[in-house]
Amino acid sequence: MWGIELQKKSKISLARQIFLSLKQRILTGEIAQGEELPSTRELAKGLGVSRNTVCDAYDMLLTEGFIVSRQGALSRVAEGLHIVQKEVVSLKEHKKEHVPVRWDFKTGQPDLSLFPWPLWSQMIRHATNTLSAQQLEYSGPKGYEPLCQEIAHWLMRNRSIDVNPEDIFITSGATQAFHLLVDILYKEDYAFALENPSHPGIHTVLQDRGHLLQWMPVDQQGANISCIRDKDISAVYVTPSHQFPLGGILPATRRAALIRLASEKDFYVIEDDYDSEFRYSGAPVSPIYSMDSSRVVYVGTFSKTLFPSLRIGFTILPKPLQAKWKHYRNFMDVQNPVLEQVALTEFLRKRKMDKHIQHMRRIYAEKRNVLLNAVEHSFCNAVQFWGDASGLHVALQFPGMEFTKEFMLSCQNAGIRIQAVSQYCSVQNNHTDKLLMGYGHLNNTQIRKGVKALFQLIAENSSQGLALK
Repeated sequence: MWGIELQKKSKISLARQIFLSLKQRILTGEIAQGEELPSTRELAKGLGVSRNTVCDAYDMLLTEGFIVSRQGALSRVAEGLHIVQKEVVSLKEHKKEHVPVRWDFKTGQPDLSLFPWPLWSQMIRHATNTLSAQQLEYSGPKGYEPLCQEIAHWLMRNRSIDVNPEDIFITSGATQAFHLLVDILYKEDYAFALENPSHPGIHTVLQDRGHLLQWMPVDQQGANISCIRDKDISAVYVTPSHQFPLGGILPATRRAALIRLASEKDFYVIEDDYDSEFRYSGAPVSPIYSMDSSRVVYVGTFSKTLFPSLRIGFTILPKPLQAKWKHYRNFMDVQNPVLEQVALTEFLRKRKMDKHIQHMRRIYAEKRNVLLNAVEHSFCNAVQFWGDASGLHVALQFPGMEFTKEFMLSCQNAGIRIQAVSQYCSVQNNHTDKLLMGYGHLNNTQIRKGVKALFQLIAENSSQGLALK
C-alpha cells in the first residue's frame, strides 16, 4: 500500500520503515504537497500492522514537519518539500591491480610488537577506576596537570633541561601543535622559514593557508640559516637533533646564530624533536631550547617512543604565547582525552617510559647495524649513509644515480615501499640520488631480504635507464 514494503526481519522498527518510506516519496514528489494521507486505521489495515505503529510513524512525520495535522481532518503533506535530485554521473575509473607490500621501508614506524601492552592495559584500567566525576568534565586547553609535571621530570632525566610544568601544554600529537603555532606566530607578509628537504606536515599546513615560505638548504650538518638573515620571518621550523629526512645534527655555532637572529628580528624558533631518544652513539642531543627558552617553542611527541595512535604530544611555550594558545585550543577541540593522559602519567612516574626507551634503543641499534651491513654487502662502496647515528630511518645516497618517478613506480610494482628524499624537497630535482629506509618496525630477516630485493630492482632499472642519470 502506498508503495510501502515492510521488512519484518529488519533491525529498523516497522514504524520507522513507514516513516522513511513516506518521507522519501514526499521529497521526490511522488506524494504531492497538500495531498492527504490515508487515516492511520486505513494504512494500518493495508499494511497489516497495528494502528499504534502507524501512529508512531505519523508522529515522526509531524515532528519533523513533513505533514500538517488538524483535529478532525486527515493529515496532509506540508508545502515546499519537493527536492529535485540531480543525477550523479560517475566516471568509471580503471582500477589498478593492488600489489601487496612485501618489503616495507616506511619511515617513523616503531616496533609495536615490543611495546608492553599488558602493562599499558593495566594502567588504562587503573585510570578508568580511579578517575573522579570531576576529572571527566572539561578540563581546559592546557592538559592533565600531573602529566605536565611528569613530562617536566622526564625531560630533566633525559634531556637535562629544566622546564616549568606551567609552560607545558598537551597536544594531540605534533601535527596539532604545528596547526596552532602557525596561526599564533603568523605575521602578515612575513615568511615561515623551513628546512629543505623537510617533513611535509608543517609546510602542507602553511601552503594550505597560503602563507609565504622561505626554504633553508640542508647539508650534513642540518639547516643553513644564512639565507634568512635579510628576510622578514614569522617563525623558523627546524629539526636540529636529527634533521628530517637527512639526519644531520645542527652544530652549536648554527644554533647560537639562529637564536641571535631570532632575538634581533623578533621571531620564534619551532624545534621539532621527534625521535632524538633513539641515539646509538652517546647521549641524546641537547635541544636548542636548553640554550634559550625565551625564543624557542619545543615540540615533542610520544608517537615514536610509544605508539602512533596514542596521539599525545606536548609543546613547551614561552609565556607571551600562552594566552593565544589557550584561546585557539579552546575553539579547536578544548583538550585531549583524559584517560590516556592519566595512563601516560603513571607510565612516566613509575619510570616505565625510561625502561622501555632503553630497551628499544638496544633493539633499534641492532636493527640499524643489520641494515647498514646488508646495504654494504649488497652495494659495496656504492652507497653513502646520511643520519645513521639516530632515529628509525637512514638516508642512502647513491652517487651518480637519479631515482625517477618511473623507478619509484617500479618499486611499488615490485612490492617495495620506499621513499625518495626528493619528494620532501621544495623542488623535485633536489637530492634525487637519495632514498630513505625506515627499519624500526622490521625484523632482521625482513631487513636483509628487503635490501636484497632493492639491490636487484636497482640493478634491473639501471640497465633500462630508469635509475641512472
